[in-house]
Amino acid sequence: LWRAHSPPARFPRPPPADARGGPVGSCGRRAYAPPAERKRFYQNVSISQGEGGFEINLDHRKLKTPQAKLFTVPSEALAIAVATEWDSQKDTIKFYTMHLTTLCNTALDNPTQRNKTQLIRAAVKFLETDTVCYRVEEPPALAELQKNEWDPVVAWAEKRYNVTIGSSTSILGPNIPASTKETFVSHLASYNMWALQGIEFVITQLKSLILSMSLIDRHITVEKAVLLSRLEEEYQIRRWGNVEWAHDYDLCELRARTAAGTLFVHLCSESSTVKHKLLQD
Repeated sequence: LWRAHSPPARFPRPPPADARGGPVGSCGRRAYAPPAERKRFYQNVSISQGEGGFEINLDHRKLKTPQAKLFTVPSEALAIAVATEWDSQKDTIKFYTMHLTTLCNTALDNPTQRNKTQLIRAAVKFLETDTVCYRVEEPPALAELQKNEWDPVVAWAEKRYNVTIGSSTSILGPNIPASTKETFVSHLASYNMWALQGIEFVITQLKSLILSMSLIDRHITVEKAVLLSRLEEEYQIRRWGNVEWAHDYDLCELRARTAAGTLFVHLCSESSTVKHKLLQD
C-alpha cells in the first residue's frame, strides 16, 4: 500500500548521489526510490494490536511495507503517530511528508541489510566529519560565531559522556581519540535496532553525531539543533540575503525531518503504552 520516501537534503549542502530516495547507510545506499503522489484511496484509519505489535488499518486493509511485510510497530504511541500521518493526508497522499512511516518501513524491511553493530559503527563514523568539530579561521565573525555557539555543545557532550572531542580548523578535522569512539559505541548499543535507525536518520539530517545525541538526550531543542547545524548557512544568509522562499522551505523541511526522527527514537525506546482512551479522542 505504500512506498517509502524521504525528501532531499537541505540546500545548499548536496546529499550523496544515492541519498535522495530515503534513509541511507554509511555507504550512501538508497533504501527506497521516491514514489509519486497518489490519490487517497481510504476513508478511515485505525490501529489494532496483533501478535507482533500494533498494526495500521486503512479501512479494512492492513498496511504493508514496500517488501509486502505486515506493517507492525512495537509501541502503541508510535502506531498512533503513524496513523495520524495517514489520517492527515487529504485528497492526495504526499508520501514525502510521512517521515515516521518511512522510518518504520526502513526498520521493518532493513533494505540495506545491516545489523546492529553496523548501524552503530556507521553512526559513530560521523564523528570524523562532525559539523560542530570543523571550524574556520576566516572570516573572524564566523569563527567567533562557531566558537560561541558550538563550543558549549561540545563541552556538554564531553562532560555527559566523559570523553574528549575537541575541534579543528584543519581540513583533516579533529583527531578523535579511539576511546571516545568506543564510548559512543557502548552508549549506542543500549538502544534497540528501531531506535538506532532513527538516530542514524537524525544524524544524516544534522550532519552531526554530537548535535543528534544532544537533541535525543533533550539537552537542546529541535529548533536549536537545526540552527546549530546550519550555522554557516545562516551566517551567509544574513550577510548576502535570503533566496526567496527556498531557504525558508528548506529550514521547515529540515525541522520536520529532525523532529520526526527524534520522536521516532523516543517512541521506539518507550516501553509503556498509551491509554486506550487516546484512540477514542
